[in-house]
Amino acid sequence: MSNKTPTVISFDNTEFAFQYKADKELKKAHFLFSMMSRSWLVKIGAKMAPWALKVGLPIKGIIRKTIFSQFVGGETLEQIDPVARMLAKYNVKIILDYGVEGKEGEENFDNATEVFINVINYAATQPNIPFMSVKVTGFARFALLERMDEMMHREQGTLMKRYLAMLDKLSAEEREEWHRVRHRVMRVCGAAALNGVGVSIDAEETWITEPLDALTILMMDTFNKERAVVYNTTQHYRTDRQQFLKDSYEAAVERNFILGAKLVRGAYMEKERKRAAERGYPSPIMPDKESTDRDYNESVKFCIDHIDRIALMVASHNEYSNMYAAQLLQEKGLPLNHPHVHWSQLYGMSDNITFNLAHAGCSVSKYLPFGPIKDVIKYLMRRAQENTSVKGQTGRELSLIKKEVGRRKG
Repeated sequence: MSNKTPTVISFDNTEFAFQYKADKELKKAHFLFSMMSRSWLVKIGAKMAPWALKVGLPIKGIIRKTIFSQFVGGETLEQIDPVARMLAKYNVKIILDYGVEGKEGEENFDNATEVFINVINYAATQPNIPFMSVKVTGFARFALLERMDEMMHREQGTLMKRYLAMLDKLSAEEREEWHRVRHRVMRVCGAAALNGVGVSIDAEETWITEPLDALTILMMDTFNKERAVVYNTTQHYRTDRQQFLKDSYEAAVERNFILGAKLVRGAYMEKERKRAAERGYPSPIMPDKESTDRDYNESVKFCIDHIDRIALMVASHNEYSNMYAAQLLQEKGLPLNHPHVHWSQLYGMSDNITFNLAHAGCSVSKYLPFGPIKDVIKYLMRRAQENTSVKGQTGRELSLIKKEVGRRKG
C-alpha cells in the first residue's frame, strides 16, 4: 500500500473530455448520437448504406461528413495525420487499424500483409502510435480457420497439444495454406518487433478461435521475450475466457515470455447466441451482463496481480472497469503510466473516459480505424448498431455532450 495521495480521476469531467472539440463539432456529435438513438433508423441505414455504396449511389459525401468522421480517422494514412497530431496534444495515443474486412483470396491476403507492414513503418515514425491492430481473417480463409477449429475441438489436452495434433491431420494442401498464413502473421509481427510497435491480434467468432489463439501464443513465444510486442484479445462475455487467460499466463511462465493481454467484453453476442441455438450447442456467452462485468473485472485484477509477466490493455467503455484498473495500480503503489498497463477506447466514443485518463497521466489510446469508405462500411454499421444495443451508451454520450454545451454557455 502506497502512502502517496492517490490521483483523483473523474469521468464526469466534460471540460477535459471535450476540450478537443469546437462548439460546432460538439453540436455535430450531438446530432449524430441523437440519430443513432433511433434503432429503426439504424436498422434501415445498416441495410441501405452498404447496398447504396455497392451499386454506386452518390452517398459517400454524406457518410464522410457524418458517421465516418465520427468513428474513422481517414481514408489514408496521410489523412489521419491531423487526427494523430490533435490527440497527441492531449496525451492520447493511437491503436491504428486498417479497417478493411471480408476480402478473401491469396492475392488479397498477401496485399493485406504488405499494407499492415506499411502501417507499422508509418507508426514507427509517429511518437503517439504505439500499437496497431490486425484480424487474422485478413490473412486467412475463414473456412480453413473454421475447419481447423473444429478439428482442434476433437483433440484432447492443452491448446498447443490440440493444435499440433490437428496440424498432423490436415491435408498437404491445407498445411501449405496454413504455412502461408503463419508466414504472413510472422512477417507482420516481425516488422512490429523491429520497429518498436505493438500488434494487437483481434478476437473473432468462437468457431474460429482455437487456431487464432494457438497462432497468437506462438507469436508471443517468439517476439515477447523481452517486451510485449504481440497482444491476444480475450472477449469476456464468453464463459471460458477467464480460464483461458490464466492458462495463457501459465504458458508464459513456462515458456518465459511476456503475455500481452487485451481485455474486451466482446462484439459478436447476438451472432454467437443465434448460431448456438441453431446448431444445438450450449451458448458460449455469459447469461447476463453482471456475469460479464464480474469476469472482466476479476481478469483485470488477475493481470495487475501478475503485472511483472502480463502486459495489460484495458480495452473497455465501462467506466467502473477503467476506474478499477487505475485504483488497483494506486493501491499497489504502482504508477498510472506503468509500462505494462494501457487503456483504450474506440475513436468517437467514451471521450469522458479517454481524455480524463490521459489528463491523470495514464497511458491511454483511441482505437483508430482508417480505410476507404466502401471498405470500412461494415465497421461503421457495427458502431451504429452498437450504440443502439449497448445499454445506455448513446444516452450517456448525449448527456455528457449536453452537460458540456451547458458548461460552455456558463
